[in-house]
Amino acid sequence: MAQSSGVAARPGAEVLAAFEAATGFMPVDEGLALYAAAADAAARTGLPLLEIGTYCGRSAVLLAAAARDAGTVALTVDHHRGSEEQQPGWEYHDAALVDPEVGRMDTLPTFRRTLHAAGLEDHVIALVGRSPQVAAVWGTSVGLVFIDGGHTDEHATADYEGWVPHLAEDGLLVVHDVFPDPADGGQAPYRVYLRALAEGFHEVSVTGSLRVLRRSAG
Repeated sequence: MAQSSGVAARPGAEVLAAFEAATGFMPVDEGLALYAAAADAAARTGLPLLEIGTYCGRSAVLLAAAARDAGTVALTVDHHRGSEEQQPGWEYHDAALVDPEVGRMDTLPTFRRTLHAAGLEDHVIALVGRSPQVAAVWGTSVGLVFIDGGHTDEHATADYEGWVPHLAEDGLLVVHDVFPDPADGGQAPYRVYLRALAEGFHEVSVTGSLRVLRRSAG
């Protein structure tokens, strides 16, 4: 198994360009931190990297590139109907992502186009379904769990409880949209982050709202 050099990895120019071109909300500095965590976890564990919350594939590009370079695969879980804040009438709704035939959000076609444009389709397994249902039937370990799905307490907690048991002992837990100040954003990911700290994880890095954690030894 390959070993991490201890130097934070960076994506190549083509991967970074594909990330920046993709529809999504993650800023570049947080993307670079996510890629570094993914590259480290993949190199140390050789296991798949798992993301909860695919949307249009912006962050999946980074996980796929890190997985490709380590000889593993990225797994990304989403029902592709949009989270609560992406529904009509809400702040992050994008009418261009509504399927006109069924009248509901459908980000799966855009996600597939994102991977195709990045040349990374062969390095991603898209798990189309609700996170708790997929987690309940999942049977293997993963080297990284990236929680970036629904931002209610119900959804964020279910993502944590469903997938952390599948995280390898030397893997990484990454939580996005962690805002200690309620004025900056919703508190569900922050509460998941605090729970992880209370349950034996320690903080590896902080970049914007992105937290990278590892289980404490012993």
